Amino acid sequence: MQDLVVFGKNIRAAREAANMSRDLVAERAGITTNYLGEIERGEKWPSLENIRAVARSIGVSPARFFEFENEGANAGTSVERIQLALENRTTDEQEQAVRVLKALFGL
Repeated sequence: MQDLVVFGKNIRAAREAANMSRDLVAERAGITTNYLGEIERGEKWPSLENIRAVARSIGVSPARFFEFENEGANAGTSVERIQLALENRTTDEQEQAVRVLKALFGL
């Protein structure tokens, strides 16, 4: 798979894990929604400035977008994906997630 496509998929995965809309991320990053969509589809290479702005708007390190090792797998381990999904949640939402996991696994 092309690096550009994987890069875009990594951005989309981080945005979706943070439960953020493309509109919100684009607005916070100071770019258009259409441009963010082109980046996520692997159609455009953004500038370093835009990469940093998108990462900041999602609340992740720009390095997250350059994780190419596990192209075929869902980005990151299960624990990493859970952590990423909970990063931008309120304390109450995080506690609710812990309660769900405890109930699910009888912890």
